[in-house]
Amino acid sequence: MRRIDAIGITFGVFLAGGLAFLVLQGAGLDSVSAGIWSQLLLVGGLIGWLASYLFRVLSKNMTYNQQLREYEEAVLQKRLEELTPEELEKLQKEIEQEKQGS
Repeated sequence: MRRIDAIGITFGVFLAGGLAFLVLQGAGLDSVSAGIWSQLLLVGGLIGWLASYLFRVLSKNMTYNQQLREYEEAVLQKRLEELTPEELEKLQKEIEQEKQGS
């Protein structure tokens, strides 16, 4: 994420809190109650975002992990393609021996 994106998101959240405050005041709440409820909505949104972030971290479903997995698979595929037929046959025999041994 670029710095300007982070600034834009922060500004958007700030505006959403102000808009929630104005909507709640327009609905008839006094300024103190509207402030409390708008803060509650923002904190609830923050906790929801944090929970989704922690879920992605714990399940290793983040962009970095996906890119790393794809890179490792590409490297292994390239190495496999570079093997000579003799080396490939030797590797297949080693794999069969490991399967039979375990």
